[in-house]
Amino acid sequence: MDLIPDVRDGLTREERVVLWVLKQTQDELGGRNVPTAMLYGRVVEYIDIRVDDLQRILQRLTGRGLPKARRRSGKGPGEPL
Repeated sequence: MDLIPDVRDGLTREERVVLWVLKQTQDELGGRNVPTAMLYGRVVEYIDIRVDDLQRILQRLTGRGLPKARRRSGKGPGEPL
């Protein structure tokens, strides 16, 4: 159930916890950036998550690590490039 995105905002429970902990920690640091190791240490207090899963969530939420858009060749479908 935790892996199904919520219909209101499309976030899973894990993503929501990561964002909440990130906001809390950033407020504690006076708005400064939160090191990933610090964020991970605090997130695992609430949910059981592996480091690579946290990094995947951070990549998804920041838009990094997404595949680049295919360049259009100007040719129609089925035509050689």
